[in-house]
Amino acid sequence: MARRNQGGLAEAVMELFALMPWWVGVIAAPLFYLLLHPVATQAVPVATEVGQYGAMATRTLWKTFASFGQYLLPFFSLVGAAMSAWRRRQRSRLAAEVAQNPSADALDGMSWREFEMLVGEGFRLQGFRVVETGGGGADGGVDLVLSRPGQNGSEKYLVQCKQWRAYKVGVDVVRELYGVMAARGAAGGFVVTSGRFTDEARRFASGRNVELVDGPRLRQLLQKARGGGAQPARQEPALQTPAAHVASAPVQRDGDERPSCPVCGKRMVRRVAKRGASAGAAFWGCVDYPGCKGTRGMG
Repeated sequence: MARRNQGGLAEAVMELFALMPWWVGVIAAPLFYLLLHPVATQAVPVATEVGQYGAMATRTLWKTFASFGQYLLPFFSLVGAAMSAWRRRQRSRLAAEVAQNPSADALDGMSWREFEMLVGEGFRLQGFRVVETGGGGADGGVDLVLSRPGQNGSEKYLVQCKQWRAYKVGVDVVRELYGVMAARGAAGGFVVTSGRFTDEARRFASGRNVELVDGPRLRQLLQKARGGGAQPARQEPALQTPAAHVASAPVQRDGDERPSCPVCGKRMVRRVAKRGASAGAAFWGCVDYPGCKGTRGMG
């Protein structure tokens, strides 16, 4: 994926609203005008004493900002809302095309942006709330942040998308996401690619709260999700959260029942999360923390 270009304030505002549901920008537009118009039309009192010049200059700056902002900010928010609606329609179209096309051509012909939008739509169809972070790139980064209700409130999951046609995704990518998950207190993570994963990457993800989704499986998930109308009301979800696939932590048999760290192999200690969505929940943490950030769920 190509790194997103960093634009000015106007582009930042439009992109912000484009990442939100389209109706947020529509509602924000009149609110911006109602908030800024009174400031723009307010008269600035003339300074009659030396000590009043500072206040007059500040009010003049605010009036100037409001005079332009009362029109520009609503315009930018409406443009962002239009971008959001267009992306929503494009995501649905991409998901339909991939679900109906059994070959790999539908995925291979996509740009990195289209692939990211497709993956986000796939998770939306699975019941996740999806936030596009706007920070993805060809050489790493979290592209999507997922959330949905869990046992400890709303659980957060991180997604890294890899639109790699010619190469297999290696273990370094999975390790990178695993480290970000630990740093950000995520309940799990997904690495999604249009291609395949190396055997080493699959071995590393096995037993950890990281789910690997390759191109063929992504197509199957989209097909199953979009064909849900003819399926039974009670069924297993097409895509489970990584925590559902994590095996119980191996236990040492030499009298110490603490599990071993999945990263460095050392013993682990019981810890309690102090922040994030899992605040107050107990988990196993590596005894070598912060040198090693390996974790396991209490099970």
